[in-house]
Amino acid sequence: MRIGIITGEFPPMQGGVGDYSLELACEMAKSGHKLFVLTNMQARQDGPVPGVTMQASVEQWGRWGQSRAPRGIQQAVDWVKANQLDVVNIQYQAAAYNMHAAANDLPHRLTSLVPVVTTFHDLLVPYLFPKAGPLRKRAIYQMAQNSTGIIVTNRQDEAELKEAGNMPPVARIPIGSNIAVNPPPNYDRKAWRSRKGIAPNAFLIGFFGFINRSKGVDTLAHAVRILTETYKQDVHLVFIGGQTGTSDESNVQQADIAQELIGGLGITRSVHWTGFVDAELVSANLMACDVVALPFKDGVSLRRGTLMATLAHGCPIVTTFPAQTDPDLVDGFAMRMAPPDD
Repeated sequence: MRIGIITGEFPPMQGGVGDYSLELACEMAKSGHKLFVLTNMQARQDGPVPGVTMQASVEQWGRWGQSRAPRGIQQAVDWVKANQLDVVNIQYQAAAYNMHAAANDLPHRLTSLVPVVTTFHDLLVPYLFPKAGPLRKRAIYQMAQNSTGIIVTNRQDEAELKEAGNMPPVARIPIGSNIAVNPPPNYDRKAWRSRKGIAPNAFLIGFFGFINRSKGVDTLAHAVRILTETYKQDVHLVFIGGQTGTSDESNVQQADIAQELIGGLGITRSVHWTGFVDAELVSANLMACDVVALPFKDGVSLRRGTLMATLAHGCPIVTTFPAQTDPDLVDGFAMRMAPPDD
C-alpha cells in the first residue's frame, strides 16, 4: 500500500508524537509498504529515513493561503494527490500542531480523496479564541466524526468518543515505547552513577518527559525535600531528556517554574538535568535509577509514552492512580500508585 502519515512534528524535532510517527513509518516500510510523511519544515532530516519519503514543508497549519484554505491543509491535499496515496493516517495531538485548530479540518478536506484514519494521542483541545469553551471540544469531536476510522491509545479516550456518538469505527491500540532498551556499549550501571556523583548507597529517582502542568513536578520536588531534610536520606533526582520539546511553548514557562521551585526548596544540589540526549543515553539513565517517579496530576494512562518507555526498561515505577478504573493499570502490578499531589 501507499500509506501517508501526517504529523505536526517529526524528528529531529523533540516530541513524543514525532518519535512515535517515525517508529510507525519505519515498521510499516519494513513490512513492504511505501511510506510518505508530511510534516513541519523544522523536521528536515540530515539524511534520508530508509523506506520513507519525507516532505517537511509545512511552516504553519494555521496560516491562510491564496486559496483561502489554511496553507498546511492545502499542502496536504496536494501531497495526497501527488503521491496517489491509498490511505492517510493523521497522528494527532493538539500541541504537536502548535494548538492550531486548522489541523482539525484535515479529515474533512481529505476524505473525498482518500480514506483517513486519525490517531488521537489524547483528546486535549486546541486553541480557538478566548472563551471558546465547548467549541474547542467540538473541534475534536468533528475531527473524529469526519474521519473514516479512529485509533485511540487508552480506554478513557475510547469511552469518551463512543459516548459522544455518531463516530466511525474506533480501535484502541496502545502505543509502544519510543526508546529501545539499548544503552551505550559496555554500559556499567555503577560506573554510570559514579560519574554523576551518585554515591553507591544513594537513592536515585528518575523523571522522564517534558515538564508541563500535568506532570506533577512540583509534587516530586516537595517529596525530594521531605526525604532529604526530614528523613535525612541521601536522595538524588535526575530529569531525563529535554524539558520543553519543540511544539508546546507553554512547556518553557513550566520548566522555568520548576527550576525556581527546586531552588526555593533548597534541593538544587540533589537535582541533575541531562538535557535533550539521544535514545542510548535516555536508556542508560533510566537503567541507572532506583525508581522512576511519574506523578501525573490527571492520573497514569497508557497514552503516556514516558510510562511505556519506563515499563520497557523494567524500572520500578511510582505513579498516580488513573482518573478512571483501568484493568490494565493496577496498583502493585508493575507499578505502585498514590493519589495525585500526594
